[in-house]
Amino acid sequence: QVQLVESGGGLVQAGGSLRLSCAASGRTSSNIVMGWFRQAPGKEREFVASINWSGGNTYYADSVKGRFTISRDNAKITMYLQMSSLKPEDTAVYYCAAAWGSGRIYSSTLYKYWGQGTQVTVSS
Repeated sequence: QVQLVESGGGLVQAGGSLRLSCAASGRTSSNIVMGWFRQAPGKEREFVASINWSGGNTYYADSVKGRFTISRDNAKITMYLQMSSLKPEDTAVYYCAAAWGSGRIYSSTLYKYWGQGTQVTVSS
């Protein structure tokens, strides 16, 4: 089992920044991909970004490229999502998730472990 706990959500004005954190514990491994997803009211959960824990390769949704940066701290077993130039359409509940494997994993169905989610609200 892998436990994930997010933090860092909140209310921010458009153009502002927020940093989300996801602390992992339990049966963690280097052979893991960690990702961020988000779900806005009335919409499906969508991929935001992911990172391979061992090699550090990163992948982003087109909608956040150039504005969001995913990173990890091996010592703290924590993943981050630095969000800048936020837009009202970024408003959603953000979830961190973990999947066994490597490479690009976009589908939420392939992620086995999920955090509880953290609300991000961007006002116009």
